[in-house]
Amino acid sequence: MSEAKGQTLRILRMPEVTMMLGISRSSIYEKLNPKSKYYDADFPKPIRLGAASVGWRSTSLDEWIASRVV
Repeated sequence: MSEAKGQTLRILRMPEVTMMLGISRSSIYEKLNPKSKYYDADFPKPIRLGAASVGWRSTSLDEWIASRVV
């Protein structure tokens, strides 16, 4: 695995993402849906891991969280 900014790249699955962000699975998919009023173009896109599985890069989520801090 490669390292970015001193962190090991990890792929997080949905249960880890919901715990990390403190929002529900449906809220995450609302942020990803361009037709939703809760759509967030800056929210990290998932990466496909298999035919029916996706995950998110931990570094992408960390950067998204950091961009939200005022």
